[in-house]
Amino acid sequence: MLTTTISVTSYNNGEIGAIPIVLIPYFLVFTNFWTLPVLTLAWLAYDWNTHSQGGRRSAWVRKWTLWKYFRNYFPIKLVKTCDLSPKHNYIIANHPHGVVSYGVFINFATEATGFARIFPGITPSVGTLEGIFWIPIVREYVMSLGVCPVSELALKYLLTQKGSGNAVVIVVGGAAEALLCRPGVSTIFLKQRKGFVKLALKTGAHLVPSYSFGENEVYNQETFPEGTWLRFFQKAFQGTFKKILGLNFCTFHGRGLTQESWGFLPFNRPITTVVGEPLPIPRIKRPNKKTVDKYHTLYISALRKLFDQHKVQYGLSETQELTIV
Repeated sequence: MLTTTISVTSYNNGEIGAIPIVLIPYFLVFTNFWTLPVLTLAWLAYDWNTHSQGGRRSAWVRKWTLWKYFRNYFPIKLVKTCDLSPKHNYIIANHPHGVVSYGVFINFATEATGFARIFPGITPSVGTLEGIFWIPIVREYVMSLGVCPVSELALKYLLTQKGSGNAVVIVVGGAAEALLCRPGVSTIFLKQRKGFVKLALKTGAHLVPSYSFGENEVYNQETFPEGTWLRFFQKAFQGTFKKILGLNFCTFHGRGLTQESWGFLPFNRPITTVVGEPLPIPRIKRPNKKTVDKYHTLYISALRKLFDQHKVQYGLSETQELTIV
């Protein structure tokens, strides 16, 4: 048995977030709760730019005890290989996306693994799709965790207008990479993902590779055999929704309430996010393609080095290679 999840591409412009806005006229016309959408729209209009200008993080929300139980379930761990100086800003690029990116959420959007203690003086902001910030209440919640849109406007603001000691966290492969994740597989989208390198050059932020070992192990994803009617409908379904809504649908399953049962819970397998050494980047207002390609190549080399140095320690075989597509 399988279940299906919706993964939204990282640079999506808000299709999912637009859904609540579309539903607001329904509440205005067909229900007695018209004051609620009116107040919601008024607040969104008044507070429209906040999520793109650093948001409203809450140390209290980031330190909820709930996150420690979440951490311990897998368990999830954050590993530092090099200090990050508060004198600089950083783009922490993370791989792989996995189905849900549990490692990124717990390690960078909460204090469950002690980010502030491990990297003193560094303020992390996790990038996600813009549409999340169109959803009332959810918008306030994600901002309290230090989550921001993965738009150039929001990321550039954090890296140039908030002083030093800021780190934006980007899952470079995006939701498209979720379709590649399977236990025992280390395949990432990176060859043509160069926007984060260009942003680093424009802002002078240092690039930091990071890899979440075990992220692909917490769900089993199903890709039906080519030539079967199940595969035909799976591809048609994924292709249609990708084209119309910018969505990726993953067909996956996890465990149930007992260890051997089928269900919707992720398998409790360890996830270890290893943060590598920062790659210094010069600040260039308008970097050309040659310069972007140069630093993109340097980043790939640094990521491969990080992966090879730690893969055996965190559950992969010595022969396991990082495949970049």
